[in-house]
Amino acid sequence: MNVLEIKGLNKTYDSFKLKDVSFSVEEGHIAGFIGRNGAGKTTTIKSMLNLISIDSGEILYFGKNLKDKEREIKSYIGYSSGTISWYPHKKIKDIIKVVRRFYDSWNEEAYQKYLRLFELDENKTPLELSEGMKVKVNLLIALSHEARILILDEPTSGLDPFSRDELLMLLKELKKDKVAIFFSTHIISDIEKCADDIVYISKGQIIAAETKEGFIRKYQRSNESLEDIFLRLERGEDNA
Repeated sequence: MNVLEIKGLNKTYDSFKLKDVSFSVEEGHIAGFIGRNGAGKTTTIKSMLNLISIDSGEILYFGKNLKDKEREIKSYIGYSSGTISWYPHKKIKDIIKVVRRFYDSWNEEAYQKYLRLFELDENKTPLELSEGMKVKVNLLIALSHEARILILDEPTSGLDPFSRDELLMLLKELKKDKVAIFFSTHIISDIEKCADDIVYISKGQIIAAETKEGFIRKYQRSNESLEDIFLRLERGEDNA
């Protein structure tokens, strides 16, 4: 089942355009959104969340149009644009007491489950947490209000290699609960380690949106790595 469908998304700025962006994300799948800086990843994600107005196109979650059912749909979306400091001197448990009031769908059982899974100490303050742990707090909040899709904008940016690897392993665990995960990155090793599907954007246009295996079969030359493929495509070379 497709949790998310983007159909013919267009957005024009003075110096940049998203052109006919279309792709989908399945339940229980991890989709890596890859592209160099300035390719249109963040603009696409903002459009998907109705944080900016689009010129044309359709954005569907669970088969429902975001424009028509925004409040309902957003209760099932978990979004993170990286780490957040929150209230640096407040304990995590006190921050959660405030945040849970904003969600009718808050599930205390889920909160306790992911608190254990993420190995978070709710008696700590954000000042006492590593950058990787701060990302986990964002995910904890999203999953505790029963998010069925996580939309993550560069979630591993700025993390040390160990924390980045730990987060990617965590995403693989979450998909076992049928959570759909859509994450943007320019770090190709992130895609190699955990993505089921690849959505590749370049200069505002989707170049490919398919399974990782299908992408490799279609574009690989000789024994190229995934990184080699992306670099060649970014140089403007096709697969001929």
